[in-house]
Amino acid sequence: MQADVLGDTYDIDESVLGVSSAALRRQLREYETGDRRTFDVDVAFPDGLLGDVMRAMAAIPYGETRTYGELASEVGSAAQAVGQACGANPVPVVVPCHRVVGASSLGGFSAHGGVDAKRALLAFERGESLDAF
Repeated sequence: MQADVLGDTYDIDESVLGVSSAALRRQLREYETGDRRTFDVDVAFPDGLLGDVMRAMAAIPYGETRTYGELASEVGSAAQAVGQACGANPVPVVVPCHRVVGASSLGGFSAHGGVDAKRALLAFERGESLDAF
C-alpha cells in the first residue's frame, strides 16, 4: 500500500504486518498528528541480517537516533551492511529506518522523498523545524 505521511508517500508492504490497511492508515494519521509515538502492529521480521536490523530499528525510541555503526555493533555486522538493510526495510515509518543516521551526517534514505523526507520525519519527532537539520 502507499501511505502519505508528512507530505511524502511511502510504499509499505502490508504482507509483513499483522494489521488491516484501515487500522494502519489510522495509526499513521495518529502518528502524523502527534497522537501516536509507536505503532501497534505485529511485524513479521524476516530471517537474517534484515530482520536483525529491523528489530534494532524498531527498538529506537521516538525522537531519538542511532548511528549505522551503533546498530552494526548491536547486530554483529558492518555499518555499510546495516545501511543496506535499512534501505531494504519494507515498512518505513512503521519500522523507523529514518532514525538511523551516519556518524557525521544524516546518511541516506531510500524511501520516497529521500534525505529530505528523513530530515522532515526526524524534525517532526523532535518537535523542531526543518531548519534544525
